[in-house]
Amino acid sequence: MSNSQPLNPYIQLESPAHRLDSRIKLSLVFVYILTINLIPHAVWVVFPILFSVNLSLAVVSGIGIKKLLKRSLWVLPFVIAVFPLLFSIRGNTWFEITLLGFSFTASWEGLERLLSIVLKAWFSIQAAIILVSTTKFEGILKGLRWMKIPKLLVAVIGLMWRYLFVLVAEAKRLLVARSSRSSDLPDFHSGGSMIWRAQVTGYMAGNLLLRSIERSDRVYMAMLSRGYDGEVRMDNDRVLSRKEIHILLIGILICVCLFVLSLYFGGAF
Repeated sequence: MSNSQPLNPYIQLESPAHRLDSRIKLSLVFVYILTINLIPHAVWVVFPILFSVNLSLAVVSGIGIKKLLKRSLWVLPFVIAVFPLLFSIRGNTWFEITLLGFSFTASWEGLERLLSIVLKAWFSIQAAIILVSTTKFEGILKGLRWMKIPKLLVAVIGLMWRYLFVLVAEAKRLLVARSSRSSDLPDFHSGGSMIWRAQVTGYMAGNLLLRSIERSDRVYMAMLSRGYDGEVRMDNDRVLSRKEIHILLIGILICVCLFVLSLYFGGAF
């Protein structure tokens, strides 16, 4: 998709990760993320290995360690969502605080659970970033169909991605129209109070919604006139080579070994 190239500047690079079939990459990332989330909490021995795997893939794919870390930092705000675990899990007391007459006790077990969830989410995001940075969107859809994901769900994902650019284009038109009508000069401050600006923003959001609905109807009618019947047809006829199958099996075996290693150090057996 030509529209996706500006959002994925690394798609045009050449590396073994880019050349690997999208079905293999999507399957490996799915198994890898599943393995990360199945690893028991607080098994710290395995986490450096997972981090090393992600950094190695970033180097091999040409993304670079710095870019990978920078792009994956957006997961940090989600720490707020799991922060209550620090006080909700009972165990050895770390510290106590009193706020508004209520006493909160933080435990070391809660800290371990918090750090484990954050690290797992961070590693999973890194794997997803590597996938989307080395695979075109059509390839991801192709991999989903190969994994027997329902075609309706794949079609919804594909249309959602395409309509995103339609929505952005409509928003840009609204911003241009606003600037042309509001005397937007470098040394001139226009506009009213904060409430007035909030009202204008609300009107623009409503207008954007209506225009997007009308635009989506026109796009859908154009698709129907060209024979669209709900099925996203792709070239899935090529049989995977023996080398590609070996890569898939080796990747799955590595994930199984990491999971078994985590169970061993986690005391499961």
